[in-house]
Amino acid sequence: MDAFESLIATLLRRQGYWVETSFKVELTKAEKRKIGRPSSPRWELDLVAYKGDANEILAVECKSFLDSPGVKIRDNEFYPSKRYKLFTDVVLRRMVLRRLAHQLIERGSCRKDPAITLCLAAGNIANQASRDWITKRFRKMSWRLFDPAWIREELVTASSSSYENEVSLVVAKILTRNGGGQEVD
Repeated sequence: MDAFESLIATLLRRQGYWVETSFKVELTKAEKRKIGRPSSPRWELDLVAYKGDANEILAVECKSFLDSPGVKIRDNEFYPSKRYKLFTDVVLRRMVLRRLAHQLIERGSCRKDPAITLCLAAGNIANQASRDWITKRFRKMSWRLFDPAWIREELVTASSSSYENEVSLVVAKILTRNGGGQEVD
């Protein structure tokens, strides 16, 4: 698991979700043929989060892009689209999310008929036009976006809570207290 996935997992746990990283969705041979990927291995989701009281599953794709231009939209599509298959391929998305729910129910990890939401955690979004398109599209599709503003807000909130031995939360405390870690007289 990379550091950005670990950060998002920590923030979701603070919101009451159980989180599993690098979750492998077991597609049958027939399902793989139906999505046009007959020889593909198991489909991997960066994070799967579950909140029991709401019977809610979040399938989270993480794109940090911290030292790059960020998540880009070009011609009303994610660019490059191959990096965003679950967001761009309807058949694949339905198959993977349906199988995810089946797998979690079958192993006793959630109740029947969970609400499943596709999510994107983005550490950087290329520009305002991309942000506007993503916001509009996600609202229409009932998806969730964990963007830099959400991440920052969650870290600031976490910094004022009691101590947790988690690197990202310790760093948040250091950066937000006593003038950002500078010595105060």
